[in-house]
Amino acid sequence: MDMSVFDLFKIGVGPSSSHTVGPMVAARRFLLDNAPLEDVTEVKAELYGSLALTGIGHATDKAVLLGLMGETPQDVVPTRVDAQLAEAEAVGQLALLGKQVVPFKRGTHLVFHMAESLPEHPNGMRFTLTRKDGSSVAKVYYSVGGGFIREEGEEAALASSVVVPYPFGTMDELLAHGVRSGLTIPQMLRANERVRVSDDELNAGLDKIWRVMRDCIAHGLDTPGQLPGGLNVKRRAAGLWKQASTSSPADSLPHDAMHLVSLYAMAVNEENAAGGRVVTAPTNGAAGIIPAVLRYYAEDCKPSDPVTGVRDFMLTAAAIGMLCKRNASISGAEIGCQGEVGVACAMAAAGLVAALGGSNGQIENAAEIGIEHHLGMTCDPIGGLVQIPCIERNGMGAVKAITAASLALKGDGTHFVSLDEVIETMRQTGADMQAKYKETSLGGLAIHVITVNHAAC
Repeated sequence: MDMSVFDLFKIGVGPSSSHTVGPMVAARRFLLDNAPLEDVTEVKAELYGSLALTGIGHATDKAVLLGLMGETPQDVVPTRVDAQLAEAEAVGQLALLGKQVVPFKRGTHLVFHMAESLPEHPNGMRFTLTRKDGSSVAKVYYSVGGGFIREEGEEAALASSVVVPYPFGTMDELLAHGVRSGLTIPQMLRANERVRVSDDELNAGLDKIWRVMRDCIAHGLDTPGQLPGGLNVKRRAAGLWKQASTSSPADSLPHDAMHLVSLYAMAVNEENAAGGRVVTAPTNGAAGIIPAVLRYYAEDCKPSDPVTGVRDFMLTAAAIGMLCKRNASISGAEIGCQGEVGVACAMAAAGLVAALGGSNGQIENAAEIGIEHHLGMTCDPIGGLVQIPCIERNGMGAVKAITAASLALKGDGTHFVSLDEVIETMRQTGADMQAKYKETSLGGLAIHVITVNHAAC
């Protein structure tokens, strides 16, 4: 499998990996692939399918413009975004990759095709570049979830260029490697990563990802206020965290630890909804689950070697994410939220089992439980915003991941439904799901809550 742990865990900005991170990367790549730009007179971006239907709420318009201006998800400064874009729109010009200036007008150079989809994926976009001599170049890209993009027709042409010691396309194959080698899943993933980077580089990268996750939780727990977008949703994590931090031990209940886990996850997804710095895990919409369970592991499980445990957690979680992406999807626009929150829950459950010393069979069992009990989950964000039900859904997903890990650790790794079978079930369920329940905001909560509110008014 030609995929790295750092493909699953990418530092970026909210609110969406497929609608924000991917389009920003695609816009920038289009210009880089068509350099030099000195004779370019016009660039047009067209959004289709889910990118058009929920693009405003997911900041796809902002992401495309930032990508054309040369920004990257990992380096863009969230607090400067609004000022950058306001200036560009005020003067009616964009500086392509920060250099070549071209005219810009919404509706002319940035177009939302609400009623059209492109054939290869619901998240499609077309960029067209025109030069002084009248010639033009157009390319289609798809944002396929988790910040991954591909050019039209690209997937079939790509072949793995990296030879790893433990290649796997299914969990059965990975488990078989473990039986033959005597290695754990995190040990095998580490060996595969070392084909690309040194141990020191791998550890530094994993530690950096965990640091950004921790910082995101901390900022979310310390930031009250209201989320942008028009729904007037209040941030709750900071107030609830303050309440929990100041309560007396006499008032505590056994389940309070799970309450804190929910707050960690909600804090991350409130940051995501506000356009803050987050890590795709494996997507932005599900970015709170893995950080929350990681913090639970590091603080509540009292590990003897938390540094190694966190690294093993992330490597194991990445293995599960790779399998889900390869054999189903991690895109809400393609298979619903089962592919985002469901996959993140499975990744976190498997990672926690690995960090706590569980066997490969127990790791697989935890991941299977995590996905199985999210099968059929729709993606129906109210107002096209990654807020309701997304924020609370991450809190619930984190708690379910811990429950799945606990169940798996109490068993011996044998179970009835395999992870490969449940991933295939998730794929088929997503294929059968109506488009209105897959990140289009045309069904489910996205219409019924708004309808009820309007009726009440």
